[in-house]
Amino acid sequence: MTRAVVIGATGQIGRAAVRALAGDGWEVTAVSRGGDRDPGRPDGVRVVRADREDDAALAAAVGDGCDVLVDTVAYGPAHARQLTGLAGRVGSAVVISSVSVYEDDEGRSFDTQDRPGGFPEYPVPLTEGQRTVRPGDSSYSTRKAALERELLAAGDTLPVTLLRAGAVHGPYCRTPRELWFVKRNLDGRRRRVLAYGGASRFHPAAVGNLVELVRLAAARPGTRVLNAVDPDAPTVAEIGAAIDAVMGVETEDVLVDGPPPAEGVGDTPWSVPAPVVCAMTAAERELGYRPVSRYAETLPETVAFIERRLAGRDWREAYPQMARTYGDLFDYAAEDAWPPA
Repeated sequence: MTRAVVIGATGQIGRAAVRALAGDGWEVTAVSRGGDRDPGRPDGVRVVRADREDDAALAAAVGDGCDVLVDTVAYGPAHARQLTGLAGRVGSAVVISSVSVYEDDEGRSFDTQDRPGGFPEYPVPLTEGQRTVRPGDSSYSTRKAALERELLAAGDTLPVTLLRAGAVHGPYCRTPRELWFVKRNLDGRRRRVLAYGGASRFHPAAVGNLVELVRLAAARPGTRVLNAVDPDAPTVAEIGAAIDAVMGVETEDVLVDGPPPAEGVGDTPWSVPAPVVCAMTAAERELGYRPVSRYAETLPETVAFIERRLAGRDWREAYPQMARTYGDLFDYAAEDAWPPA
């Protein structure tokens, strides 16, 4: 057997990575702050409780060494230096990054999206050769860019595959964009307003497809940057229709050209004024990657997980990070008052 260490092993991506690598015959060490919190973990997986901010604890988890280290929770240059400091004991690394590192040819990125005219207009499809934001410590995007730069600079001593994930979805997601549709259906809302004509496209990334890239990269060490998204990028309206089909409901979509017509009306976590659609040709070429699922195929499991988590709970309690990120997603009074008489 060869040895793999997974950091963030009780998170959404980490859980699936542990299962996939163990299924391929790797001897897996699962590292997380929470320790043994995954009842579905395969037999034989070594569990280590450690805070990845603690350099000594992480080094102890790696021990005498491993063939691949999978880091699902790395942010910023400090984490990059933490990983490169283990280079003598780690054969290669697979690290989760984000499509948020990209900026368009005018210097617009996700960090500028709240400014007038500030949302990026990326090429379609978006390839790994697109320019990225300046590395720094001011935002999620700049920290991910700094992480990437440091790791790529150390590629001679630590081969690393960086996976730029799209809108990650599936069970155990802390910020499921599907919540916007699922809760409305559960609440009996049969009319929904969608900005931008319901045509927004923000490329999703199923956990299963991400983990397929992880297992392929683990078996083929190298220094590379790869997009990590699903084979399809459905529109907001198509996502809503697919969730309706899973839940067995019929909903009327009111499509509004342009941005949300009023505060709390028409804006979804999927809504963007310009498409964010990524190419997967590099992964196909370099790893022989083929997707394991399409977006709609994953929805029954995703919807069921959200329904279970919401049962008997306020949505803010069930998904506090969604509330912090998006504010009030369910302003039904504002929706019912629109359009004004």
